[in-house]
Amino acid sequence: MNILAIDTSGLSASVAVVRDDRLLGEFFIDLKLTHSQTIMPMLDKLLEVLELTPREMDYIAVSSGPGSFTGLRIGAAAAQGLAFAINKDIVPVPTIDVLAYNVINASGLVVPIMDAKRRQVYSAVYAYESGSLKRLTDYLADDLDEIFRIADELANGRDIIFTGDGVEAYGEAIVEKGYLTAPPHLSRQRAAAVATLAVKFAVDGKAVSPDKFSPFYIRKPQAQRVLEEKC
Repeated sequence: MNILAIDTSGLSASVAVVRDDRLLGEFFIDLKLTHSQTIMPMLDKLLEVLELTPREMDYIAVSSGPGSFTGLRIGAAAAQGLAFAINKDIVPVPTIDVLAYNVINASGLVVPIMDAKRRQVYSAVYAYESGSLKRLTDYLADDLDEIFRIADELANGRDIIFTGDGVEAYGEAIVEKGYLTAPPHLSRQRAAAVATLAVKFAVDGKAVSPDKFSPFYIRKPQAQRVLEEKC
């Protein structure tokens, strides 16, 4: 099974190709460049280097959210355009799952946090049980202190490892609480993790036709929230 994955859900952008349980290649950039300018050239170059064509892919996978509203729309458009062109289904992979999956086989809780500004984060709490990643909470959009409270409540004496771009934004508060943090190369959304999870999701029947795919938003776009506050 060949899967081409796209991630533009945050500040970084990446593309990757996985064949069954093997990562064939990944391009990753985290320089705050415009995703609409970088993602398709990265994708084209990766396939060129791997000597593959889009039609050799069995699925197109994409980080489906939550995340940057603009970034998610760019990723969705790229995935849908490619999937329509080659008549393949899309495998949506929740962004928070992607971040948690980076911290493989952690002995404690894994808590991804994506910065949503004003000390708000997108998050969920995970643990590995019998070698499998299990999500212990709903996907959350909440105040950082509330995420701390939820994680503490579920820890039962286990370590708590934070990952995601929220670690960079709120690292001081995390360290003060005595929590662990993932190293930089594990703290960003990666298309390689999107693709690897997509293999499992595809086998489980979670692929959808491109016309049925839409990004997953936990909360409304900022412009809509501001408008509603004025009404």
